[in-house]
Amino acid sequence: MIKIKHIPVLCLLWLAAGILWAQGSSPGGVYIDKDGVLRLQDTGGEASFYGTNYTLPFAHAYRAIHETGTNHKLAIDRDTYHFARLGLNAYRIHIWDVEISDGQGNLLSNEHLDLLDYLVARLKERGIYILMTAMTNFGNGYPEKNSDTGGFSYRYNKCDVHSDPQAIAAQERYLAQLVNHVNPYTGLRYKNDPGIAGFEVNNEPCHDKSPRQTGEYIGAMLSALGKAGSRKPVFYNVSHNMCHTGAYYSSSVQGTTYQWYPTGLVSGFTRKGNFLPSVDSYTIPFSDMKDFSKKAKAVYEYDPADVMYSHLYSAMTRSFRSQGFQWITQFAYDPLDIAWANTEYRTHFLNLAYTPNKALGMKIAAEAAYRLPRGKEYPKYPADTLFGDFRVSYFSDLSELNSPGAFYYSNNTASVPVSPDRLLSVAGCGSSPVVTYEGTGAYFLDRLEEGLWRLEVMPDALLLEDPFAVTSLKKEVATVLYNRWEMDIRLPGLEEGYTVQGINRGNNYKGTAAGTNIKIVPGAYLLKNKGMGDVSSLWNAGTRWKNITLGEFVAPESRLKAISVVHRPVKTAERDLPLVIQAQVAGPVFPDSVLVCLQRPTRPGRNPYIRMERTGGYTYRAEIPSQAVTTDVLRYHIVVCGQGKTVTFPAGVEGRPTDWDYYADTYYRTEVVTPETPVELLSVNSEDNRPLETYAIPATARIEWRGVIHDFAAGHRLAFGLKTNEGQSRFFWRKYIKDEVSCRMKRLEAAGNLCLVIKNAGGIASLDAGFITSQGITYTASFVPDTSGGVVRIPLSALRQGKTTILPAPYPTFLERYFVPDTQIPFGIRDIEILEISAGNGRDASLEIGDIWME
Repeated sequence: MIKIKHIPVLCLLWLAAGILWAQGSSPGGVYIDKDGVLRLQDTGGEASFYGTNYTLPFAHAYRAIHETGTNHKLAIDRDTYHFARLGLNAYRIHIWDVEISDGQGNLLSNEHLDLLDYLVARLKERGIYILMTAMTNFGNGYPEKNSDTGGFSYRYNKCDVHSDPQAIAAQERYLAQLVNHVNPYTGLRYKNDPGIAGFEVNNEPCHDKSPRQTGEYIGAMLSALGKAGSRKPVFYNVSHNMCHTGAYYSSSVQGTTYQWYPTGLVSGFTRKGNFLPSVDSYTIPFSDMKDFSKKAKAVYEYDPADVMYSHLYSAMTRSFRSQGFQWITQFAYDPLDIAWANTEYRTHFLNLAYTPNKALGMKIAAEAAYRLPRGKEYPKYPADTLFGDFRVSYFSDLSELNSPGAFYYSNNTASVPVSPDRLLSVAGCGSSPVVTYEGTGAYFLDRLEEGLWRLEVMPDALLLEDPFAVTSLKKEVATVLYNRWEMDIRLPGLEEGYTVQGINRGNNYKGTAAGTNIKIVPGAYLLKNKGMGDVSSLWNAGTRWKNITLGEFVAPESRLKAISVVHRPVKTAERDLPLVIQAQVAGPVFPDSVLVCLQRPTRPGRNPYIRMERTGGYTYRAEIPSQAVTTDVLRYHIVVCGQGKTVTFPAGVEGRPTDWDYYADTYYRTEVVTPETPVELLSVNSEDNRPLETYAIPATARIEWRGVIHDFAAGHRLAFGLKTNEGQSRFFWRKYIKDEVSCRMKRLEAAGNLCLVIKNAGGIASLDAGFITSQGITYTASFVPDTSGGVVRIPLSALRQGKTTILPAPYPTFLERYFVPDTQIPFGIRDIEILEISAGNGRDASLEIGDIWME
């Protein structure tokens, strides 16, 4: 028997769930009209869908949930509740056919299929439509090794499965049995379930034969579905295999599917920078093809991968709606019970509990999908950061919906609701003019009637590690914490001194606001004006409201059992100037004190302490006085005291650095330079391991890494080879430098030149060097490299605004690679974020790059 964990804290109200099961309203069917518009069957109205992918019934998610000892169906209940809270109405899954089929394509009745059935039923109860991609045609291992299940897809190469006659026969058999499968939880065959919006044949097909053969394959799949009695819309992927586009559009499929990964995939670290130019538009180069406009458009997957920003989902949704997309589903939502490790697809990370800002960004993007007109065009960035009732901001990492009835924000905002007296719903992270809150989790406020609101507060979220680095179920990358915070709520019709009553399971809190202020722990509550009297007969834990019940509340228990310190030291500080440092400090309880302990190697046992002050949430701040910033290298510890013990970081060792038996020889480290020292952007030494990111356009070109040239006399250099078979290639070297120059602003403003050590630039006629700023705009200057090499000095006055190259390469590959701004934006040295060097052509060329600095 599978052990069910965390029941006391994972508070799904089972009575309420039973009511949903019995009384839930299922979605009606959809169809695609002759003009390629997706419409609702019951009203004929134009449809718009927004949601996510979620793969718990299959592959790694299935195995990982089992490893945690969690009941799979309970996990589905929890996650589908969060889908409802985020306002999603769409779900897409690419089914791992290898886990529910045999070698001949027969459908297998097993736990994977049962969980898919259960998930479909739960989604329908929440009013969420489903786009079912019938096959993945690849293994079930990622990120682990595949396990041979005997499914037919394991018998064929990913490309051959679309052309081999036996493989095609297996797929025909599989599709027919899949659409005729009876879901025991709904009593409906998939082909007859109105909640299933349509079928996509397969996930990212590989067509390497002729377009004619591709058309024959698609025709065979459509025929199999038709003979099986399915009349649902059929979608096919058209964003792969560009030379087969004609075959896609000459087929009888009614819908077409696309993806968008604007920041590449699997970087291995969190990307930073302004990516709004990268998502400014989604241009389809074959949009003039015959019958293009007669087929509905769906986004089967999209995500700004490897980023933690909350503002990009809405910006991308705006671009999708401009192109007429009616189905938009992100990839992929992390199941609550394994999201703390982010092991499923580590290049993606999304969960309401663990990434609340991003999740609120998703909620706002959903509203953008529903509210923004299909096909409406918007001005080019930066003018398109305001659109309809929405705005996005890179500088505040903010996505915001501000409409008469709803006010949602993904981060702190100073915006005032446009019609505060008409507000019906508020959702946010951080503070706004209507809610002041110090916690770091998401919260939701919904008006039930005049003077009565439902409040739901999620636990605090804290990032412990880079979630996009190597992940493991043995490593916690994010955690949640339960603390009581003050929340000041100023809502229309909610009077001062309102009453507060907990309504989720186990929450018996009752209290009265001090004015508009309450102290709250995570949970679900009713906020009621004092004069309303007893409303419990109408509004209680079991009351159905929209697609939830009022007493439902789902949150994970905290896994954090010891003090954690998250701190990134400043790389460089200036001598004789104070240095401000910040850290996030969290644990089972708040510490009594947090101290910075400076290392004084010449006076053992006399290390001075500086108290850190909590500035909000879990953030602590200290200013190291100028008289302490004198040595060439500043070394320090962060010491956390509480619960009768002291722990010193970064080692995480119990004890103080001044103790005689303190043994950990690790420190936080900051280099100290004189105010006149040039601002270092790149320092190449013998230990450097490719400190520059490299890219080449087109994909057939490449930059070869040749290692570090150890030259102690002239300085170490990074060696590269440039290879291309095409005449118009371009090569790029980039480095995110904002964090490294943040404490050198005064010296940076005094700088006049960008200085680079460039040697042995064989075969390169010219180079460009410069910066990408926080506005996402590129400024560079060209120079001819000296073949013998040396220091190149580029006056900052020579930098000119140009096109911004979209790097890493976005998917699909047909997307634009350059953003060209319409307006001239003055260059500001304080705005620099990314260093960029580029070269053209490069057939059998070479280049060595040494130190780079500003002087």
